[in-house]
Amino acid sequence: MDFVLDLLQGAGIAAAIGIRPFLPFVLTAALASADIGLDFDGTDFAFLEQWWFVIVVAVVVIGLELIERRREIPPVVWALLAVAVGLGALVGAGSLADNDHPVVPGIVVGALAATLGFYAARSLFARVRARLDPDSQAAVPLYSEAAGLAAAGLSILFPPLAILVIAALVWLQLGGRRRAGEKYAGLRILR
Repeated sequence: MDFVLDLLQGAGIAAAIGIRPFLPFVLTAALASADIGLDFDGTDFAFLEQWWFVIVVAVVVIGLELIERRREIPPVVWALLAVAVGLGALVGAGSLADNDHPVVPGIVVGALAATLGFYAARSLFARVRARLDPDSQAAVPLYSEAAGLAAAGLSILFPPLAILVIAALVWLQLGGRRRAGEKYAGLRILR
């Protein structure tokens, strides 16, 4: 049972990092360094809670997000996805390593959850941004940071809630695809 809870915790944190990499990772590192909910000390992933690694992640993620805000540039989007997937895999593995479980399932599940979080959040926030006026569009990143922070915090402190985080992301991703198909179906009727 501990393995499942640790895997859920890693998946929830990774999904949150996929939604928005910076604040969920900082929260995870801060809680791990205070030994609240998880602890990477004594594992091969102890660097995840050390200040120098948090600073490196902060510089990379904030730099990529600032470049992306100017205009959505495909290489920058792919770089953000790579960072999110890498961090998700590391945190998923670290969550399992905390209680001496094999880390390979954490790497796989963490990478998949981060990918799901990335695509579901991008799809949702792009649809939301398209419906808002320019002044309101500036608040969308704040909502995505808050969603990522809440998902990470809930997954760390109560790992079974990660199931709800993952289910919500799957629902958002499937709902976005369904709506895209409906839009084009409606246009065919107008012919």
